[in-house]
Amino acid sequence: MLKTIMLSLAIAAAAIFAKAEQIIPREYGEERFSYLIDRFNSEDDEIYVNTIPNSEAKKFLASNIPLFDCPDDTIAEVYYFRWWTFRKHILKTPNGYVITEFSPKVFWSGQYNTISCAAPHHIREGRWLRDEKIISDYIRFWSTAKHIRNFSFWYADSALQFHLVKPDLKLLKDMYPSFKSNYGAWEKSNRDPENNLFWIRDQADGMELSISGSLNARWEGYRPTINSYMFAECRAISKIAALLGEDADVKPYADKAAELKNLINEKLWDPEDKFFKVMPKNGYCGKLSDVREQLGYTPWYFNIPPEEYAEAWKQILDERGFKSKYGLTTAERRDGRFSINYIGHECQWNGPVWPYSTSVTLTALANLLNSYSNKPVSKNDYFEALKTYASSHFLVNENGKKVFWIDECQNPDNGDWITRAILIREGKKFRAYYKERGKDYNHSTFNDLVITGLVGLRPNAGNSLTVNPLVPDDWKFFCLENVRCKGSDISIFWDADGSRYKKGAGLFVFINGKCAAHSKKLEKLDINL
Repeated sequence: MLKTIMLSLAIAAAAIFAKAEQIIPREYGEERFSYLIDRFNSEDDEIYVNTIPNSEAKKFLASNIPLFDCPDDTIAEVYYFRWWTFRKHILKTPNGYVITEFSPKVFWSGQYNTISCAAPHHIREGRWLRDEKIISDYIRFWSTAKHIRNFSFWYADSALQFHLVKPDLKLLKDMYPSFKSNYGAWEKSNRDPENNLFWIRDQADGMELSISGSLNARWEGYRPTINSYMFAECRAISKIAALLGEDADVKPYADKAAELKNLINEKLWDPEDKFFKVMPKNGYCGKLSDVREQLGYTPWYFNIPPEEYAEAWKQILDERGFKSKYGLTTAERRDGRFSINYIGHECQWNGPVWPYSTSVTLTALANLLNSYSNKPVSKNDYFEALKTYASSHFLVNENGKKVFWIDECQNPDNGDWITRAILIREGKKFRAYYKERGKDYNHSTFNDLVITGLVGLRPNAGNSLTVNPLVPDDWKFFCLENVRCKGSDISIFWDADGSRYKKGAGLFVFINGKCAAHSKKLEKLDINL
């Protein structure tokens, strides 16, 4: 019976993946993919449906995502789970494709239930889909969206990151005026002319009830987040201007970026606690908040800090800092205001784990490991944090069955989804107009972390890319195949002794089916396409 089932899966998978010769053996590639999508569908209560229902998930994903194989089953399975959930949030509208954050309509969203808060994550994750129209439409959508600045959003930088994978100068040219006007509006409304730093409320930064913010009535602050985002906007606009021949804008925006970089490093860095912190805006005379929060890693997301600030990363290894069983906490546990509770507002950033912050921090950590010399943490620490993140993607349902799950804030000690618990308990009193609000929550990245961090596919400007895997040294194999990047199909695999993929031993990069680079060991490879 089992052989019959596996044969049926193999036949179905072969029909779906009828394209170039595959590197990953069928049982670990197409068959695993087919089995997992069927499993996700069978375990799902499909409450809300956008453009691609569960019945079409396998066909859509087979046409759009890279296959992934590695020795860690949890990471491999969550990789496919996150693509399966991302697909749920693709919505085709009369104005093109958009990506939603929540499945049910929420009152703080704008047109088509869109929210700008997680849009950068949507773009980074979705740029790896083969169908580039989905994300290019989404980037265009935000150029006319009236609610684009309801939350912090690094718009131009996200579009540039998309361009590095799916080159589209026309898109950048069409959007260029919007990038400039969007940054200009932020500068006008949220930049303090006295200290030249940007301020924002923690809620508008997507981080309600933070210790440095509204939890202690310090509603507005000069935060490392918004200032890093605005640095990234200026840098991106300068780079896009150079690509488009808008020479008059190149230096002014580069200068703006340089000024913000200096301000972040000088004004928001606490040399005593060795951490980036929030400076409260309401009457604290330039004094930094007295707590380390995970948002302090955001500057590394954009390679802002100098080498000597890297000591901050020791806190992700410290259980009194941010390390926990189910992920990185949003505030350091040693702080007396750190809290895990199920009372009050359902969104709390004063201790619980949030996938949003985890994905920012792991992107930042990959940058540290790729671009900095001073590294108080290692690639093994990256892997352990990614593994912990993957292991958090579960829920024990009402029937006592453990199923794959992604939701809002999470208990760092037992993996319980706190927001869900609060909303279920309080559902009779308020917000009962939607069921399972956070189910399949699209507020973070995971697969971009696998692709750019773990596997190490890092697209550069122009026609080049770098491959620098952050996998454990004892891994005998991994493979990411058929990634559409810069107009080519790219496959990356490591086979320590050649027995897994039967194409030789070592690290290989294939471009359009031909070997473009090879090393006998795991190391950084620079490749011109």
